[in-house]
Amino acid sequence: MVTVVIPVPFIRRKQISTMRLLSALLALVMLALLSACASSPESRIADHRGAFDTYPAAVQEKIRAGQVEVGFTTEMVGLALGEPARKFTRQTAAGDTEIWVYHHDAPRFNLGIGLGTGGRHSSMGGGLAMSTGGYDPDEKIRVEFRDGRVSAIDARQR
Repeated sequence: MVTVVIPVPFIRRKQISTMRLLSALLALVMLALLSACASSPESRIADHRGAFDTYPAAVQEKIRAGQVEVGFTTEMVGLALGEPARKFTRQTAAGDTEIWVYHHDAPRFNLGIGLGTGGRHSSMGGGLAMSTGGYDPDEKIRVEFRDGRVSAIDARQR
């Protein structure tokens, strides 16, 4: 086995790892900020201003607050809460209903540390990860629609 070492002038090995760590942390912070600001009721309202302006003042106030109530249309719920994490269709004798499921969508951070050995050598490493999507067992709200209007709301009690 041959090991090749390429010298990097003016930068010590410790400085390189510190710079990489700081760059990675900065990227994670920026990603978290972007994902948190990407979709808010105000940004969705701005994208659909014409429809929003036709709603009664009480409905507009609820949408701005990110709240929904029985009787809202799918468009109103979309403005208030955004795209659901999942959609279901329930078929019963009474008819079909559509169910939209929303999760707590704050970024989640994970930290991992690993240790490995092989022969006379050993190594250790670590990592930091951030997740903004995927499966989240922490559901926030389920909205049920019948004939295009909210017929039931299941909200998690905290």
